[in-house]
Amino acid sequence: MPLSEIATPDFKDTPYWWEAAPPDLEGDAPPPEEVDVAVIGSGYTGMSAALELAREGVRVLVMDADRFGEGASTRSGGMVSGGVNVGKGGDSEQRYGKDRVEAMIEEAGESYAHFEQLIAREGIDCHYARTGRFVGAHTPSAHRVQARKVAALNDRAEAGAAIVSRSGQKAHVNTDYYHGGMTIDRSGGVHPALYHKGLRQACLRAGVVLSGNCRVHKVDGSAGDMTLHTSRGVVRAREVVLGTNGYTGREMPWHQRRVIPIASYIIATEPLGEDRVRELFPDLRMIADTKRVLYYFRPSPDGTRVIFGGRASFRSRTAVETAPVLYKYMLGIFPQLAGVKISHGWTGNVAFTFDRVPHMGTVDGVHYALGCNGSGVVMMSHLGHQTARKILGKANRPSAFEGLPFPTNPLYRGTPWFLPTVGAWYQIRDRIDRMMAPA
Repeated sequence: MPLSEIATPDFKDTPYWWEAAPPDLEGDAPPPEEVDVAVIGSGYTGMSAALELAREGVRVLVMDADRFGEGASTRSGGMVSGGVNVGKGGDSEQRYGKDRVEAMIEEAGESYAHFEQLIAREGIDCHYARTGRFVGAHTPSAHRVQARKVAALNDRAEAGAAIVSRSGQKAHVNTDYYHGGMTIDRSGGVHPALYHKGLRQACLRAGVVLSGNCRVHKVDGSAGDMTLHTSRGVVRAREVVLGTNGYTGREMPWHQRRVIPIASYIIATEPLGEDRVRELFPDLRMIADTKRVLYYFRPSPDGTRVIFGGRASFRSRTAVETAPVLYKYMLGIFPQLAGVKISHGWTGNVAFTFDRVPHMGTVDGVHYALGCNGSGVVMMSHLGHQTARKILGKANRPSAFEGLPFPTNPLYRGTPWFLPTVGAWYQIRDRIDRMMAPA
């Protein structure tokens, strides 16, 4: 199905979120020659770290290679949760032990409270709502796995999780696609670009210096005396924080080899009206599923559109190329949307790790918080905050995500050449699972 048949006349290949908060250089200033802490990357990680540091009187500089809000922090689906996706799909318990994984889940649950408190404290108007989430089971066996997870999510993350039968799922999402699912009450939705804009404005109020179009080419020195060579001059800093996630480049080779940038693709429909959207999402929850190559979708914050995302390709493709693929996926969930046009299609890099766990630590004098694994709004805000508390010496306890071995692969140098093969295999396994599942 060609894009011309499904797109509105004014279709844009930029995020729907940018209509309300486009990337810009508001607050931009030349980088000072010397600061206490230099932060690389102006996403949720960098802004959260900078805000906490500046509130304690630290001189902070945040640098971004592009405009503020250009990267993945404003390109997500805006779905937020705490503790639900830690270690998803991996062998975390075998790697790190049950106690450590439970500590991660507990801390991820606490991160959600920090997210809500941050929005309230700074008065950030970003359409945040604790709507809850429904995670659809793509097979009966996936539904049984969900049933075994509910107790742990409620005990450790206070997730408010409950199992939903197939006959009851239409109270949450009006589709026959899933075999039941799980509701998560401690979850919700946010306008990601407005949240990012609010964080940036909070940083400016706190005295953070922001330098856009300031690419860092090289970092050298040692802890306490670091030098950053940038496109806008040389900066000296006592500490450096790296928060580039899925956009980590060759100038940070150790870190680049440990994060796998995976493109996620999203479309937004034309306005459908609140009544029609409510028919699809009766209680306006965020929706995801249990497939290896998952779908995630939601009503727009104003309740008039459908925002639908997924891995439409494991190769480098444009939003224009992948929008028809996502449209087909969307009709597989909601066939009643046949004929609806789409107004926006976009893409952004998610950072996965080889162990599917977020990581925080320090190497070669650089503090890092990387690897959101598709759940970055809350987690990367939290880990940026935790990194700042560590620098300040005010962390109540070490983060459960700090100091973990950060694995890589001997054949990996930052370019995920293996993704097309791995992605195709995962898609085949998802199809086989669906074919073998009872109707």
